[in-house]
Amino acid sequence: MKISTFTVMLPDLSPEEAAPALAQAGYDGVEWRVATTPNHRRHEAPSFWGNNLCTFAPTLEDATRAAAITKQSGLELVNLGTYLGPDNLDAVEAAMQFAQGAGSPSLRVNPASYQGDYHGAFETSLKFFSQVETLAKRYEVRALVEIHQGLIIPSASLTHRLVSHFDPAQIGVIYDPGNMVLEGFETYLMGLQLLGPYLALVHLKNAVFIRPETEPYLWQPRWMPLDDGVVNIKQVLQNLLQIGYDGWLSIEDFSQVRGSLEALSYNLNFVKQLLSEVSSEQKT
Repeated sequence: MKISTFTVMLPDLSPEEAAPALAQAGYDGVEWRVATTPNHRRHEAPSFWGNNLCTFAPTLEDATRAAAITKQSGLELVNLGTYLGPDNLDAVEAAMQFAQGAGSPSLRVNPASYQGDYHGAFETSLKFFSQVETLAKRYEVRALVEIHQGLIIPSASLTHRLVSHFDPAQIGVIYDPGNMVLEGFETYLMGLQLLGPYLALVHLKNAVFIRPETEPYLWQPRWMPLDDGVVNIKQVLQNLLQIGYDGWLSIEDFSQVRGSLEALSYNLNFVKQLLSEVSSEQKT
């Protein structure tokens, strides 16, 4: 397995700063964030989902820039993290054109969110992804759905229910056990076995639930460092080896326990150590 980072976790670094930092730390690849930053947020302090400096605008000019920065750093471009959903098919097509220009094999595309009508949201998502599948084949860019809280795919099984209608060569899945702490936990190995050929990428992050002092019965989620949380990262890696997965691991760390540069090195060393351990254990 090779290791990358999703640049959403590096909001205070520009792409020109992030790529060489990733290469110097020893990463194999990068998963770039692609989104439009609203003008009213550009004067805010850097943040993950606000004024994130490590983000490319969805333009062909920035696609060329992303390709150049990635190549110059000696990294592989793993995926594009976009936030596109059923409300804008034209934007999905534009993002696939961006992916072609940047040299990315895939990009993230969201199904509908859950707002009280699962069946309606599922039918909307089916129709949407039938169109996305056509675009993916045309542009030779795989569309990936990420297991994610708040959407109609918070678990491996609900994700499989959606993607099983499509060709796994065109539509794949980002497996995210960190998101499944918040919603949708299922036994790792069972979910990975179910996804089978749809498994395209694995995100690694961690989270816990805490009891607030003011509302002791309403536990709230909190992002944590990779080595401290509900997700048993070692177990995830063991199960990935069990199913023969040899693809990408993409690290996300929203804990803010360490600064961006320190977190890059710490997280990479942690995951590499676990990979070494589970590989040795498997051989014995």
